[in-house]
Amino acid sequence: MELIKKYFPALKADQYEKLEALKGLYEEWNAKINVISRKDMDQFFERHVLHSLAIAKVANFEFGSKIMDVGTGGGFPGIPLAIMFPHCEFTLVDSIGKKILVVKEVSQALGLQNVTAIHGRAESVKGPFDHIVSRAVTQMPAFINWVKKKLKMPSKDVQLQPAIWYLKGGDLTEELKMVRRTKIYELPDFFEEEFFETKKIVRVSSPL
Repeated sequence: MELIKKYFPALKADQYEKLEALKGLYEEWNAKINVISRKDMDQFFERHVLHSLAIAKVANFEFGSKIMDVGTGGGFPGIPLAIMFPHCEFTLVDSIGKKILVVKEVSQALGLQNVTAIHGRAESVKGPFDHIVSRAVTQMPAFINWVKKKLKMPSKDVQLQPAIWYLKGGDLTEELKMVRRTKIYELPDFFEEEFFETKKIVRVSSPL
């Protein structure tokens, strides 16, 4: 939790409490269902919570924004972001039922009223959404194909443009060659830990 307080020093006490409670909840569920890699649990706050919250370093979701997390797994980046942005509505989607069960149970345990968990595919979820977030579920062109009809059309307000915020690592040159309207944020610009050395956020603006 010291990492979270280091990089996000202005959160409210109840937000810190909810973020801190995540580790115990996921340890409990990991004993029943392998949601998170066992080796990653030792670095839980760095590799899952802080990594998810990286999006909050570059995206300021407006009050009432509707955000879909595609391929959320056990709830990342969606659950940490829902704690960070309690004034936004988050829809967390995954095709694996047992992972969505964990999302539902963790959200309920934390009292998160702004999280809806859906077992299914992004293509079948009713939209549109102001923003779409995800954490490296597939190659970017394939991902865009899944969600291209789920993002709102551009706003007249430049600051409120609908977008995809995609957490990814490594060299993305080839992957993004055919993708328009992209901006890349390097996570080492925000976090000094070695884990983030090759990590990025790819922002893709609407229309896709």
